[in-house]
Amino acid sequence: MPVEMDPVAFDAMVERALDGIPDELARLVRNVVVLIEDEAPEDDPDLLGLYDGIALTERWGDPMMELPDRIFVFRNNLLDMCDSVEELEEEVRITVVHEIAHHFGIDDDRLHDLGYA
Repeated sequence: MPVEMDPVAFDAMVERALDGIPDELARLVRNVVVLIEDEAPEDDPDLLGLYDGIALTERWGDPMMELPDRIFVFRNNLLDMCDSVEELEEEVRITVVHEIAHHFGIDDDRLHDLGYA
């Protein structure tokens, strides 16, 4: 049975996941915005999250001269896949960490090895 949660409570859950990132890593995140969308893109409807940007390992120059990278969290897919609020909290945390890891240039294979894929 999918979890039901209003958007404000879900947004707060994403905020807690972001707050849970260790300070030494959070300080290194540059020019990134986190957006919560109801639906994943039509071309990949099963996504839980998406990093849209250039990883720090691929950048050169001043990142402040570029548009911000974007991390998307797809609310309905996360709600649909979880059976409890506790499971949802864990999946949101994993999704947020997974997408931030892409910002640092960590690929899906390494994330799988670390338990975040």
